[in-house]
Amino acid sequence: MAHITFIHGIANKPASDVLLRLWRQALARDEGLDLGAEGVTSSMVYWADVMYAEPKPEMAEHESNDSVIERKDDDVDMSWQEGLSGDDKDWSVGLEAKLGFDKEPPEGDEDFAPPVSEFESTEFERIPLPWWLKRRLMKVLLRDVHHYLFNTENSPREGVNYRVQDEIRKRFLSAVEEGAAQEGPHIVVSHSMGTVIAYDCLKRVPACPRVDGLMTIGSPLGLDEIQDKMRPEWSRDDGFPAKIEFEWTNVYDRLDPVAGFDPKIANDYQKNDQIRVEDINEQNWGTWRHNISNYLRGELLRAALIRQLGF
Repeated sequence: MAHITFIHGIANKPASDVLLRLWRQALARDEGLDLGAEGVTSSMVYWADVMYAEPKPEMAEHESNDSVIERKDDDVDMSWQEGLSGDDKDWSVGLEAKLGFDKEPPEGDEDFAPPVSEFESTEFERIPLPWWLKRRLMKVLLRDVHHYLFNTENSPREGVNYRVQDEIRKRFLSAVEEGAAQEGPHIVVSHSMGTVIAYDCLKRVPACPRVDGLMTIGSPLGLDEIQDKMRPEWSRDDGFPAKIEFEWTNVYDRLDPVAGFDPKIANDYQKNDQIRVEDINEQNWGTWRHNISNYLRGELLRAALIRQLGF
């Protein structure tokens, strides 16, 4: 029996069982891929509780379950940066400058969204994302990526402390071991920050089981700062994990603000200096182009996943 191990991305999420149901529903919508009808089992690597005190309330099946959209006057606490020093501080400052959330919009233009990638030209529309929201998104991305890659200690609730990378790696390996026990094929489907976690474990954790395929969606793996923290195991000509038996498919929307810095990653994750990653441009719709529900409803993504599952 085929099995999919899902892993979610940045920002707070509904409870694990709710989130898994929402992802499966998004895949099945509009006569799509019904995992239950096809006999495909699945699990969710859930790590939002490592960063947040309690799950996000369940809402209707739309982008609010997958975004950092809250009240406009809310902001992300960045006090965690105050104690940084050395390489840790240099890395954080460098990535913060690239993400650009310290820039101010033109006076009176609260919905201004400055360009974030080379792909925003006359050929494509400007990212239709209000600046206040983009700034919050980039702050959450910086914090989550930093805490994972630097294995920061975090206490989301009173009496609970995690080493972020240690805890999330443990959860990912446990889920992949469960998937590996199925008859197969076993596919890991990851989104956003979840793509960084999946790649890190498959490439850099010797105890991680092998998988048949990997799908990365809306991934920030093209960022130099992330690639640098994957060394020495990662190199541009040998970045493809040996733990992937067959395919790695990378799905992006050119207007996705998380993936938009460098959405095509095939050149950065080669195997023996050969291209092995398939980059797929799946253009979504609406304001929230990082939305996993929209991605999972895409025809190109579904076709690639069906192929990886061997249907």
